[in-house]
Amino acid sequence: MSRRPLLQRLDPPSVVVFRALHLGDMLCTVPALRSLRAALPRAHIALVGLPWAQQFADRFAAYVDEFIPFPGHPLLPEQPARQDTLARFYNRLCARRFALAIQLHGNGDISNDIVTAFGAQAMAGFCRGPAVNRDSLVLFPYPEIGAEPERLQSLMTQLGATPAGTHLEFPLSRQDEEELQASGIGQGLEPGDYLCIHPGARTRDKCWPPSRFAEVGDRLAAEFGLQVVLTGSAAERDLTAEVAAHMHHTPIDAAAPISIGAMAVLLRDARLLLCNDTGVSHIASGLKLKSVVVFSKADIARWAPLDRMAHRCIWDPGAERAKVVLQHARALLSDTAPSRQRSVGMWPYW
Repeated sequence: MSRRPLLQRLDPPSVVVFRALHLGDMLCTVPALRSLRAALPRAHIALVGLPWAQQFADRFAAYVDEFIPFPGHPLLPEQPARQDTLARFYNRLCARRFALAIQLHGNGDISNDIVTAFGAQAMAGFCRGPAVNRDSLVLFPYPEIGAEPERLQSLMTQLGATPAGTHLEFPLSRQDEEELQASGIGQGLEPGDYLCIHPGARTRDKCWPPSRFAEVGDRLAAEFGLQVVLTGSAAERDLTAEVAAHMHHTPIDAAAPISIGAMAVLLRDARLLLCNDTGVSHIASGLKLKSVVVFSKADIARWAPLDRMAHRCIWDPGAERAKVVLQHARALLSDTAPSRQRSVGMWPYW
């Protein structure tokens, strides 16, 4: 006789989830967290993540009750390990005696050992090789294909949580609205009268050339009468300045030391986002903002937004396909689909 799913067997009063990654990776976790909360509405759910993700936990307080900063691990590249705090971190987690620890950080090669050290009464997650189904340890083979939100949701489904949709979210707060207003960025912009270009990414080797962004931005501004707004962090002002220098139209340079939430308010009212494969593309998905996303390195099937019609993903590692990017931007701005004949061999990615 098959055993009941783990969540139904345990009905855990407390859960700690491990995913120590950056913005886009964390936003892809939202459907799984939403499903977990629906399955365990009364449980205390804690998230262990990179220190920056306190703001992620605050934004998604409907799904996460507590945030615990992770001090790093020597074999994980996302941040240097803070060796002086590792022992205290693990001792405090073990003392909490969480009823269940869930590993949502990849295939488990490194992360399963990390989560085991949390000292929870039971553990679940992904692994390489055959599934494990014991009283206090449940591991499922890591799905090597599929979009990231679907991969993570598959774990929750196998644990016994009912899927609550794979759509992303990015809730905005009054504080986000007030911060953008106080910054003066975009003052005078009317909703729907502008498009955003985000030329940066977490690593510069993922970035489409500024001249290509400028070329497409100029054409769209001329054809649709839209103001171009360049978005980015304060550290990306050099990129936005270079895009602006290549443009014939005068863009608004909105790269500034504002929060992700304030930038998202600016994005929300745009007609379109043009960006690299980076976290802002997942913000656009959560905001239901149409986008054209240029990929050059990452697995496009894994990291592309799920709605292939509202979010057009172009594979262009050689920066040679500006015409294709422009074609799909036009289609989204015109609310039309490009001819399937013209996209032969490129469906559903272009």
